[in-house]
Amino acid sequence: MMEKPKADKKTELIRLVAERALSKKQRFNLVPYFPKEIVSDILLRLPPETLQSLRFVCKAWHKITLTHDFIDTHLRQTEPVLIFQTSVGKESSQEKPNTFSVEAKLLQKGSLNIFPQPVVQPSSNFILKFLAVKDGKIDVGEFNVTCLGKIRATCNGLILLDDKMKKGGLIVMNPVTKELCGLPPGTIFPPHFESYGLANCRRTREYKLVHLFQDEMRFVGCEILTLGTRSWRAIDGPSMGLFQQFCFHPIFALGALHWIPRIGNNNYVVSLAMDEEKFHKTLLPTSDRPNDTILEMGGLLSFLTREKRNQIDVWVLKELHGEDWTKRYSITSGWVKRMVPLYARFNGEIVFKDDKGFLYAYDIQLKFVKKIEMEKGFEPGYGLSFPHVNTIVSWRKVKNGEDVW
Repeated sequence: MMEKPKADKKTELIRLVAERALSKKQRFNLVPYFPKEIVSDILLRLPPETLQSLRFVCKAWHKITLTHDFIDTHLRQTEPVLIFQTSVGKESSQEKPNTFSVEAKLLQKGSLNIFPQPVVQPSSNFILKFLAVKDGKIDVGEFNVTCLGKIRATCNGLILLDDKMKKGGLIVMNPVTKELCGLPPGTIFPPHFESYGLANCRRTREYKLVHLFQDEMRFVGCEILTLGTRSWRAIDGPSMGLFQQFCFHPIFALGALHWIPRIGNNNYVVSLAMDEEKFHKTLLPTSDRPNDTILEMGGLLSFLTREKRNQIDVWVLKELHGEDWTKRYSITSGWVKRMVPLYARFNGEIVFKDDKGFLYAYDIQLKFVKKIEMEKGFEPGYGLSFPHVNTIVSWRKVKNGEDVW
């Protein structure tokens, strides 16, 4: 038998390769094509923890989830929670597998350090947790994150922590995405003479850290650090006499940070508009009392005041300038006299805490209060908590679906 010419063998090989490539392409064509808009809509329905894992499946998904529109939409439809810290404790000093240590990550990110690092005992760590309300029950979740510093402020899923490895240092992070950054110290003051607030600028989309501090003469200074930069900027502080003490954490709403300036007998809150970086007084509809407070409700500023011993009135401000407060409703019941409002949920419920740490939800539509069931073994003494929302928000600038820095 005559052997086939080499040219014929080469042609046959090319034909076989082409057939296999066509067969492979046909198999891929069996997978339906989804337009970008449909993929985006599906991803928007995922909880932030799941979304954070799936956004790295492919470049297309990652690019979709990096856009401002996607992140903003996901933020607006994510249910608020409470974020808090618990001590690891000596009896449970053994960390869980894959635990994310904030300080260890910071040291890893930093330049090579020739000096020995301080030894940190596991029992001195805090565990970051969040408390959600689902179907009338408390659901406590963990970020699997430990840290040494306490939470100082929150905004749109970002949290501010004390940096215990550096005097006066601070750390900003997103506990869902585990993105973090060490911040330079600002003006150093004792904690009870200073206040921190995190806020987002509507115009520039930048996140800013605001630091207020009060000296012995009650003069209040202010400095701002734009996240992504390395230097603080001094701005004109509030007028002399507006602040008496820093007793409350600021609330971010209507594009501004708002402080209650003292405990009781206030007829205003101090507001800092983040775009203009200007302080002004926001008058309250009535003078507040020691247990009155302000909350963010659906992006608006609300004021909850005890008009009577057994009555809480809820007022809402829709615009920072040129608008009057509107009285939404009154909560009248004997139980309100021992309740402290914590945060508002999407469904219109306001979550309260009683003097023993148990939680209650008030439905503003049904005008009905119910005790929230707790998990078996969960202790209500979870300490200081902050309204929070689990998101994939980042302070990094994004252009065309790609990180700029």
